[in-house]
Amino acid sequence: MDDNFNDYFTDDAPEEHVEQRQETEREREEREIKEATIERRGSSFKVVLVLIIAAMALFLGWWIWQYYFHPYRVSQEKGWIMKVSDEGTLFTTYEGEMISESYVEDTIVAMHSDFRFSITNDSLVRKAALYSHDGQRVVLTYKEYKGKVLWRGNTKFVVTDIETDTMLVKPNPYPRETPKK
Repeated sequence: MDDNFNDYFTDDAPEEHVEQRQETEREREEREIKEATIERRGSSFKVVLVLIIAAMALFLGWWIWQYYFHPYRVSQEKGWIMKVSDEGTLFTTYEGEMISESYVEDTIVAMHSDFRFSITNDSLVRKAALYSHDGQRVVLTYKEYKGKVLWRGNTKFVVTDIETDTMLVKPNPYPRETPKK
């Protein structure tokens, strides 16, 4: 077979028709840069998409922190601790019940525990158990969260401090006048 025939199925042109032209230094640099770089199409769409996803993740993280880990309210409640117990299978937490002072002052409602709370500190658990056995009136300082977390307790109220109530008797703001003799 003769190798000197035109092959119409290849893209290579015969060497006799190709003009040999020398490329300049600048053309060579431009060709090398073009070969080495990757042309990116739609990169602005990808940037916007990444920014939207990052903003959504940041908002979701903020919302979870705000709902579950940032205290909604820090307050106090006065009353008598009725019970303290440890509950849970996977996460053992200490739960308590208390009759609040405002509930006792209302004579129409039947008496039962109206304030349920969780305790995360072991020393506070011992203190609460001691006060529940003694029947002393206490002041609970607690943090209220918007959501419950398994390892923190079964309630939204987490006790941070327990003290005995120093004002056992409230002065009457409207004393009765005694009849004069």
